[in-house]
Amino acid sequence: MDNRHALVIEDDDDIAMLLTSSLSGAGFTVSRAADGTAGVELARSTGPSVITLDVGLPGIDGLETTRRLRTFSDAHIIMLTARADEADVLMGLEAGADDYLTKPFRPRELRARVAAIMRRRDALVSPPSQATASDEIETLTHNGLVVRVDERTVHVDGQLTPTTRTEFDLLTALLRNRSRVTSKDELVRSIRDDHDAYDSYVSDADRRALEVHIGNLRRKIGEDAARPRWILTVRGVGYRLTAATHSQ
Repeated sequence: MDNRHALVIEDDDDIAMLLTSSLSGAGFTVSRAADGTAGVELARSTGPSVITLDVGLPGIDGLETTRRLRTFSDAHIIMLTARADEADVLMGLEAGADDYLTKPFRPRELRARVAAIMRRRDALVSPPSQATASDEIETLTHNGLVVRVDERTVHVDGQLTPTTRTEFDLLTALLRNRSRVTSKDELVRSIRDDHDAYDSYVSDADRRALEVHIGNLRRKIGEDAARPRWILTVRGVGYRLTAATHSQ
């Protein structure tokens, strides 16, 4: 994967030009496809780290395009939608998108989102006291779950388990906090990379989007929400790890 390659999947030429200009200004080499089928094939050949796509694409729509991308790509997917219906946004996140912007959007907002994405990708700084130390690779473990932070890999009972960038960041945040309850607002700020800004605004839509990401993560690691092995929901507050069943 090219750390500085972006893919724009957009059928509207004006919006595509705006996206390309914004991403180029942020230091990316940008490719563009005008429909979902072409976008999937271009993603295979270019290996982008960031993908923007329109929900209302011709041919296969943005939701199906996202599902197909997620069969091989861990790029950070930002979904663009003109629809005000929150259900459409949540469906996109359930399909595998990491984030969304509602059109019309401000280029500055897109650049801020992308800058946060790249900071999270590039920063490999973590508190050593909360990790199982190794010489080079930070490893976090809990009840048969192994997360190698620097490699950005997740293993469940020895099996490699693919996750999206957002799912991985959420899982890492929970593992680092161990038994402490992490609020929904704190997790939202963490994946937006403004976790130090404790007064930054978090909307109800942000919290519902977080719940979708947690649900997707649980499905991928084989978690039964009714009988959680790893992630416990603290109703009305957020999430924390379950009790350890063996030494870490």
